[in-house]
Amino acid sequence: MKDTPGWASPGSAPSDGQEPGTSDRPTGSQPPEQSEQPGTQPQSPGSKWSKEQPPPGQWSAPTGPQAPGQTPPPPPPGPGWAGRPPMGPGGGYGAPTGPAAHPGYGAPGGWGAGWGGPPPAAKPGVIPLRPLGVGEILDGAVSTMRAYWRTVLGISLTVAIVTETVVVLLQGLVLDGTTDTSALNDPSASLDEQTTAMRDVMVNSGVVLLISLIGTIIATALLTAVTSRAVLGKPVNLKDAWRDARPQVPRLFGLIFLLLLIAAVVGTVGVLPGALVSAGGNGAAGAALAVLGTLGAIVVALWLMIRFSLASPALMLEKQGIGKAMGRSAKLVRGSWWRIFGIQLLALIIANLLAAIVVVPFALAGAAMSDGGIGGLIDGTGSYGWAYLVVSGIGSVIGSMITYPIAAGVVVLLYIDQRIRREALDLDLARAAGVQGFDSPTPGNTPGS
Repeated sequence: MKDTPGWASPGSAPSDGQEPGTSDRPTGSQPPEQSEQPGTQPQSPGSKWSKEQPPPGQWSAPTGPQAPGQTPPPPPPGPGWAGRPPMGPGGGYGAPTGPAAHPGYGAPGGWGAGWGGPPPAAKPGVIPLRPLGVGEILDGAVSTMRAYWRTVLGISLTVAIVTETVVVLLQGLVLDGTTDTSALNDPSASLDEQTTAMRDVMVNSGVVLLISLIGTIIATALLTAVTSRAVLGKPVNLKDAWRDARPQVPRLFGLIFLLLLIAAVVGTVGVLPGALVSAGGNGAAGAALAVLGTLGAIVVALWLMIRFSLASPALMLEKQGIGKAMGRSAKLVRGSWWRIFGIQLLALIIANLLAAIVVVPFALAGAAMSDGGIGGLIDGTGSYGWAYLVVSGIGSVIGSMITYPIAAGVVVLLYIDQRIRREALDLDLARAAGVQGFDSPTPGNTPGS
């Protein structure tokens, strides 16, 4: 694929070699005013004209025998859009020739001038091949899950089991023995005790989130092949997805660790001034500065993560290196940061709400089996037992089977949507899917060539 293919958006300009308003008109439209008529007087009909004329704008071609030398009338319009004129050599009346010419385009006034609007976009797979709305992106992710449920289930289940197994083992063997949150619910606890408890909670949560993030990105990479083929309406199985993803997996891990390193550096830079001030003896000012620095670091890290959020599908589908994939993501996100952020946030909320319906009952059942019961788990006095970790882990696996495909599908479809909007990827996708009318382009007619 080209790095920066061009984009020739359709407009309302007339075709080459025509003046505005001189192209063919749909059947039923009013003809231009005649400068002269047969007869001796322009104001009155001649001998060949009947005195009883139909109202202006309602004249239709005669259907009887034609006079010698008279051009026969055009054939009646075929089935389809009302009043559609005969198709020209380029796929429409007055339309330019070439693969990029859309049927019916070229009428004065642009799309939909007099005959019912543009044709519907081709839809060989789960999405129409045109710029997508928010609902279409979400629907495309869900449709991929339904159409390729065996492959999606296999990938999601494998990644979820591996991820949750690592989380359960870490919490049961390491984190549970080093985390003490009782000070957070004790009003008499000192500031140092509460700070230590908060640090333990952040470390515990950070490790779990880190593992979950790695699992999410890996699932996204493996499901990229599934989603890309679902867009084309082509079959795919687990073997095909792995064969497509395998050459890029080492680079994907490099991309993951680079993004995590960037986030860690941003967080360190934000907290460092406050830590230095606190080390100098001014604890209150240092704490306030650390809080402000943390908030600033969160904002910067979020901005960078959204800016590079399309790097994973760019790396997997375009077979790019790490640096080039990040550059492609930054280019595609530029000018659409808030839109991409909003769609990903909405997808995250929906996926997690659906997963919570499954995860919460398992978590409550696991807490009831623990020593402290549900009350001890809520107030922080209980400890994570193996029964709780295993039962809640099963619920998390089932929840991940919902969140992984939705998160992966939305990211890949966002990437495809941005390329359709900026690089006319829909034409390449239609040709790859074998859509009729989108054959291989003539050399020199491809947008951006």
